[in-house]
Amino acid sequence: MSRTIIVSNRLPTKVQRSEEGLSFSPSEGGLATGLGSIYRAANNVWVGWPGISVDAEEEQEVREKLRADSMRPVFLTESEIRDFYEGFSNETLWPTFHYFAQYAIYDQSHWEAYVAVNEKFCRAVLELAGPDDTIWVHDYQLLLLPQMLRAARPKSSIGFFLHIPFPSYELIRVLPWRRQLLEGMLGADLIGFHTYGYMRHFLSSVSQLLGYQSQNGLVEVNTRSVLVDAFPMGIDQAKYAEVAQSEQARAHEQTYRDALRNERIILSIDRLDYTKGIAQRLRAYELLLQAYPEWRERATLLMVVVPSRDQVDQYKELKEEIDELVGRINSTYRTISWNPIQYFYRSFPIEELAALYRMAEVALVTPMRDGMNLVAKEFIASKIDTPGVLILSERAGAARELSDAIIINPTDTNQLAEAMHEALIMPEDEQRQRMGAMQALVKKYNIHHWVNLFMDRLTYSKLKQETLATTTLNTDELQRMTSEYKNAPSGFYSWIMMAR
Repeated sequence: MSRTIIVSNRLPTKVQRSEEGLSFSPSEGGLATGLGSIYRAANNVWVGWPGISVDAEEEQEVREKLRADSMRPVFLTESEIRDFYEGFSNETLWPTFHYFAQYAIYDQSHWEAYVAVNEKFCRAVLELAGPDDTIWVHDYQLLLLPQMLRAARPKSSIGFFLHIPFPSYELIRVLPWRRQLLEGMLGADLIGFHTYGYMRHFLSSVSQLLGYQSQNGLVEVNTRSVLVDAFPMGIDQAKYAEVAQSEQARAHEQTYRDALRNERIILSIDRLDYTKGIAQRLRAYELLLQAYPEWRERATLLMVVVPSRDQVDQYKELKEEIDELVGRINSTYRTISWNPIQYFYRSFPIEELAALYRMAEVALVTPMRDGMNLVAKEFIASKIDTPGVLILSERAGAARELSDAIIINPTDTNQLAEAMHEALIMPEDEQRQRMGAMQALVKKYNIHHWVNLFMDRLTYSKLKQETLATTTLNTDELQRMTSEYKNAPSGFYSWIMMAR
């Protein structure tokens, strides 16, 4: 019986070490939620790194625990974590694909580690995969894996989805290993992106660097055709709506409202990253207070920054910049009873996040570059019975869908400040009309729709390959045809031409 094997850098379970030993807890990410119905079904399995480096004794414990939950771990050494994950994945691919090429590092040892870890993942998958199994590979840490799997399983059904932007050809061409990365992705039968813009950039790079032509999203790769398409990722809308209406979320909301009184809440939630536009957002809020002093003591920016890689230089400098901006704005405009910015540098459980989404009148989702950005959709899903306004960067993949948001250029701080003012004075009827349209979209095109659509298109891509496939002559057939041609009467060719 065929099954589905999901492969990603991280497993949907977090493994952490404490004084009591190893602990296991589920990941909160949208991918883990959306694919939960697949990898737990039948004999399906999820392959990935458990998130920590373990010794031999712990390795056996992790294997047994994860096997019971349909997962197979790929263990990485400290050097592989440093060079593959922190190195090539996050210091070469991440900045390049997000248009921050000035931060990219080109280190041959990092590349060699990237190849070696992709090979390690390949071996782990091949130990599990049968010839009829479907393999679905995810994200930028495993760009080489589809081609490695294709070499070992030429007939397998392989899908690949990229969860971050795919940049223009002008950026891809800078990478020393550009051809290998593109060839690696083309090992899949179906390659998915969040938007048609990313898809177009990929097809352009394939044409310019590899010489493969495409038509209607079909790329001809030697004797195979590869389908490339856009699949905007959704969220588990029902889950966020349910949590937002829970007693826990309402209790948290009441606590926050008691503390903030009747202040108008502008919400910002992001992981610490230079791609998120956090510093630009703070400067725009400062411009709002300067240009529209009526919002002083009436509006508050509630900013949540989730810690991430803050020992890396760029992230450490960004954290310092954010701290300085928050401190300056608060010291300039603070009164005895009002702080312009409520700043939290930590993560929040989902019930508290839902409370923040519920109480916020305006949400700022203004990344400099983002593959999709699911925070925007989480905010919308949580606003079941309350109005609100979403301000959204035109450079987030979600902007291609959520056209009823106020769409802005994140580098234009004046425009962002004006958008905040527009959101704060927007009539409630207009807020509800815009929010209602976006809620209908988020509900319809949820994470389950995304999964089903991708898997259906993967099945279609294999059928398309079969209809376009060319039958290759084997050695015996080729020898027989050559022999018959040589032994044919001398006038045979002339006779055929006359008959035509």
